[in-house]
Amino acid sequence: MKLKKTLFEKARDARENSYSPYSNFSVGSAIKFKDSDHIYSGCNIENGSFGGTICAERVAIYKGISELKKQCIEAIMIVTSGENGDYPCGLCLQTLSEFSNDETIVYLANPNEIKREFKFNDMMPYRFDFFK
Repeated sequence: MKLKKTLFEKARDARENSYSPYSNFSVGSAIKFKDSDHIYSGCNIENGSFGGTICAERVAIYKGISELKKQCIEAIMIVTSGENGDYPCGLCLQTLSEFSNDETIVYLANPNEIKREFKFNDMMPYRFDFFK
């Protein structure tokens, strides 16, 4: 329970740093990798050249991977303004699949509370893993 609360607080705080002037859709995320006690957070960062935009989930993943090398995600929290929490986009799902396993937990939340909890494989059971 402590991990879930810590992830929620870090993701909610990261959401406050969102740079989203085009979509006005602020997202924060926080990730715990299996072999690390550190929590990596991220926010979405938009760009006038939309291809340069990066989602909160990928910011947190890339921060962790750049410090830990390839690791497996234990849990990720995603905080959006959606009443029931919002699912990651397709690109984030594919990126998550690269660093997740059967035990990876995904939490979806709004800024006030955690609304949903899934195993990653339940969200994306037929993921592309050709190179694994």
